[in-house]
Amino acid sequence: MASKELVVALAGQPNCGKSTVFNMLTGARQHVANYPGVTVEKKTGSFKLGDSRVELVDLPGTYSLTSYSLEERVARDFLLGDNPDVVIDVADGSNLKRNLYLTLQILEMEVPALLNLNMMDVVERRGHAVDVEKLEDILGIPVVPTTAKKGVGREALKTAMQALAHGRKEDVFKVDYGPLEPFIAELEVVLVEDPVSCLRYPVRWLAIKLLEGDAEAGKQLTLNHPDSEQVLAKVESCRERFAKENPNGADRHIAFTRHAVCAKIAKDVVTLPRERGHNLSDTVDKYVCNRYWGPIILVAILVVLYQISIVFGGWLALKVWPVWGALEDLAGDILPQAGFMTDPLLRSLGVWVVKSITAILNYLPIFFLLFALIAILEDSGYMPRMAFLLDRLFRRFGLHGQSTLPMILGGVYVGGCAIPGVMATKAIPDERARLATILIIPMMNCLAKVPLYLILIGAYFADVAGWAMFFIATVTLFMALPVAKLLSLTVLRKHDSAPFIMEMPPYHLPTISGILRRAFERIWLFMKKIVTVVAAVAVVVFVLINFPGLSEEKMAHYASMQDKAVAGFVQKVDATQYAGQITSENTTAVILFGEALKQAKRGVKDKETSAAINEDFQAKNPIYYAVVKRVGKDGKKLNRELKKVIKVRKKIRREMRGERFENSFLGSMGKALEPVTQWAGFNWRINIALLSAFAAKENSAATLGAIYGIDDSGQSVQESMKANEGGFTPLHALALMLFMALYPPCVPTSIMVRSQSNSTGWMLFSIGYQTVLGLFVASLVFTGGTVLGLTGWQTMWAFYGLCLAATIGMAMIPTPEEKEAAVSAPTYNKECS
Repeated sequence: MASKELVVALAGQPNCGKSTVFNMLTGARQHVANYPGVTVEKKTGSFKLGDSRVELVDLPGTYSLTSYSLEERVARDFLLGDNPDVVIDVADGSNLKRNLYLTLQILEMEVPALLNLNMMDVVERRGHAVDVEKLEDILGIPVVPTTAKKGVGREALKTAMQALAHGRKEDVFKVDYGPLEPFIAELEVVLVEDPVSCLRYPVRWLAIKLLEGDAEAGKQLTLNHPDSEQVLAKVESCRERFAKENPNGADRHIAFTRHAVCAKIAKDVVTLPRERGHNLSDTVDKYVCNRYWGPIILVAILVVLYQISIVFGGWLALKVWPVWGALEDLAGDILPQAGFMTDPLLRSLGVWVVKSITAILNYLPIFFLLFALIAILEDSGYMPRMAFLLDRLFRRFGLHGQSTLPMILGGVYVGGCAIPGVMATKAIPDERARLATILIIPMMNCLAKVPLYLILIGAYFADVAGWAMFFIATVTLFMALPVAKLLSLTVLRKHDSAPFIMEMPPYHLPTISGILRRAFERIWLFMKKIVTVVAAVAVVVFVLINFPGLSEEKMAHYASMQDKAVAGFVQKVDATQYAGQITSENTTAVILFGEALKQAKRGVKDKETSAAINEDFQAKNPIYYAVVKRVGKDGKKLNRELKKVIKVRKKIRREMRGERFENSFLGSMGKALEPVTQWAGFNWRINIALLSAFAAKENSAATLGAIYGIDDSGQSVQESMKANEGGFTPLHALALMLFMALYPPCVPTSIMVRSQSNSTGWMLFSIGYQTVLGLFVASLVFTGGTVLGLTGWQTMWAFYGLCLAATIGMAMIPTPEEKEAAVSAPTYNKECS
């Protein structure tokens, strides 16, 4: 008999242990992707059930199945459109009244459902008792108790699942909406007049959703029903007639009725202890959610998270870097050898692409720790408390309490990274606030911006370096908040804003296996989305920054410098015992031999290992080794001469690189932008540095170093820039710092913006608006400071005051929600039994 494939959906409210149930059933056979067309994470797994193979789909955790949030729409569309064979509704057995609200909505969808009462260990610990048989009798569906984190109830759940897949009861519980029932019946009659259009949805469910005023239900009706206008008119008539007789209105009546039914069922089947004291969660929340202690604890937790993920993760990344360095070395060994002046195209391109990828891979320790810590915050139950504490403040700027973590990760002070910051916005349920957060995360101070800050502060604000760093570290927040508010009032105003319904779940102790599994899942998803695209973009940037190349005259000039240096070295060789053995043809090979020896001994501190490496290289080529390691009188003499050749080689390659930058497509773009950027005080050299930073912001400092010709004298970047860029003042430096602060997202971040917003349009908007905003602010500071005769220091604090005033002013402007009475204030729902 051929095995049958069953599709089973796993639904449930947040913090009910749904992910633990998923892991209990599937083990390691999991796959993480996104639902088609949306950014919501899709986790699927498989396991055997008798002679059937089960595909288990973990739906997003939702409190209800309305159309307020993207997660709710995704879960609802899957249940109605994908026709799963079984729907497992996972409920927190210790908080049954709240969890039944989702159960009732699933039953109204007329899908084959069973109720999984999870976390029964918490039920027992609290002294509660649930009459499972009576609950099963009332609901008319199977009810299976489990303690998923211990694997208790796994087989019973599978057995119930298998039985339900082969047949289900018809007498499933239905909510009696009392005075609304005649209106529901009236709409059912209208909807079934054209049965073809109603095949996709249960008629009673659709009638209830229309009476609720569900926007998505109305949209689907318009698309599928031939007389949708007539039906919608009937819906509006029913709502108006009901509202005249009932003060709550249809939507509120439906919600209140469901809550009342949930409370009655819970009262009938749950036995509570006679004396109910405060549980641990309530005791902890007295401090965690306290008006004064709460923010202090929140800051402490965020500092710890920052120290572990960014600081310790950065240290760990340095320790792991030899692995990526070895990958770069391996690529260098496989690719064609370097030349004296230039490298073969295949080598240059290959090394460039590999280094672009390793630059991203270098962040993996940070991301892994970050994802693990986020999993701890989510599983422990603290994440909702964090959102609760900051939501009232952030709502003033069109953000959400859960915007806190993305902003911290992005570098709300100094030292974050925009990539994980944008990734962390996935948890924000409010679509408008989520997009607003995504669009301001690149304005935070990621680590990659810091090198340029340090160069400019060291060169032009050295005497007040601490205050200058404080300025740039904090002013970004006072620019980002007004921008978020402005975006919410303009381009984002039509996007859905879900009511802020927050439930404070009981605290849980996260499991190590669960934390590691989720961290690895997110790391793998990150690598698949980012690394492949980075490789493709690296090729494009390589072409832009290296072509069309230098003219024949320039190449001839550098070739003559090479010939002169090599000829002088060979002349010295001919006066030694190595005459004829080292010629102009193999001089480059001697230089590369010395570089390979240094590379082999990089990081080696053990004398015996170092000696073994020396012996190995000496055996490969004793002549080259003698020159490189100064063996004997002739070796010492030729080593001094070789260093002169190496110095000339570095100078040639550095100058060629600088001129290649200037003459490249990117250089031409830099010069073309001068008429626009001159108002910000930028010349073509600064423009090139800024354009190269689009690939990765670290490039801005590296490109400046290449352009301003850092030599081997030990001169720092800031000293070289100050010496070679005449007329550049602290005012220029301030404008450049602010432009970098508002700089468009780099390529990897742009890719992540595209991924999380699920829109190329929003990615391009993010790049475009930040470019315009950055140029406007830089021009305002430079031109305004010049016209007013202010110094860079004076302009810095005048601008700071302007940003602070703008932040306060924008906070006073009412949000769209404050203008609408229905969603004028967030609802905080704390139910801790």
